[in-house]
Amino acid sequence: MRLSPLVALSALLHAYIGWRLVPAWSAWPVAQGLIAALLVASALLMPGGVFSRRARPGRWTLLRTWAGLLFMGLFSSLFVFTVLRDLALIAAQLWQALATPWAGFDDAVRLSGRAVPLLALAVTAVGFVNARRTAAVVPVDVPIRGLPAALHGFTIAQISDIHVGPTIRREYLDAIVDSVNGIGADMVAVTGDLVDGGVPELSDHVAPLARLRSRHGTYFVTGNHEYYSGAEAWVKELRRLGLRVLENEHVVLQHEGETLVVAGVTDYSAHHFDPSQRSDPQAAAAGAPADALVRVLLAHQPRSAEAAERAGFHLQLSGHTHGGQFWPWNFFVPLQQPFVAGLHRLRALWVYTSRGTGYWGPPKRLGAPSEITRLRLVPDTR
Repeated sequence: MRLSPLVALSALLHAYIGWRLVPAWSAWPVAQGLIAALLVASALLMPGGVFSRRARPGRWTLLRTWAGLLFMGLFSSLFVFTVLRDLALIAAQLWQALATPWAGFDDAVRLSGRAVPLLALAVTAVGFVNARRTAAVVPVDVPIRGLPAALHGFTIAQISDIHVGPTIRREYLDAIVDSVNGIGADMVAVTGDLVDGGVPELSDHVAPLARLRSRHGTYFVTGNHEYYSGAEAWVKELRRLGLRVLENEHVVLQHEGETLVVAGVTDYSAHHFDPSQRSDPQAAAAGAPADALVRVLLAHQPRSAEAAERAGFHLQLSGHTHGGQFWPWNFFVPLQQPFVAGLHRLRALWVYTSRGTGYWGPPKRLGAPSEITRLRLVPDTR
């Protein structure tokens, strides 16, 4: 979509919000003017957040991007709450037409019109704090049937969907790396969507990944956003930083005398960008030791799970969904993905879907906190 139609659509949707909410503030002209000005600024700046990567890099571009993405988060709540308010008012009007008239209807219209922008601002502020804090470490035990004693407690630190870009920079990633290193994991898994932008502008901001420490190293698989940002260049850069990038392949780890297979696939949608990059769990498992009792697959999208289960993996680590990131979008994730967040079972396969360690687009998280996941293999005693 070109910028002009997007600006027009933005103006139309903001005009709807203004039409429904601004009159409720007529008793306070100053507040009414501020809300109207806020909506105009949002309508003009929000499209700039979407198209920020097309602009020339620089301080003003960064500021415009920040403003546009902040307004995008605010607009989302304003629009949703305005629509919900209108549906409630329509239901109230129908009730009045079919049953007893409600003397307080006009007061409800006025008070709800004042409540919506205040609630949207509050929700956006809380969501901003949630998004900008360093993700908490979430412990998860994964029960594996027949787990060798030497692999009891084998620990994987998973980070995913950081989206280093206009609003997530080096300092943000530095704090994540410090947290991961504090886990003392046996290995680190980075399950895609690390970046939103090219190597030239973001290489310095991704550099902290070179500090990741674990017994068996750090493994990375591509997400869809790597393909938007130049996957081939990013694979080279991450290998330069010391990460092992797994592209439909596996490595064999020897841990306390036992064998563990760690495999990785390209993103589920990679073939749309490069036919030679089609995601293939079977290829990733090919040649793995037949006696390996634990096989772990890194796959950015949860919908790789069916193929992963057929390929004989025991655990799949994924991301992509952000857990919906903020309400109400979490209700739409199941339309595309089989799992939204957390640990789930698909026949013989466990699938863990991270809610993500950063965020995409608006710096806003609500009802879907970011996470650094500490996964520990434990024996299945059922």
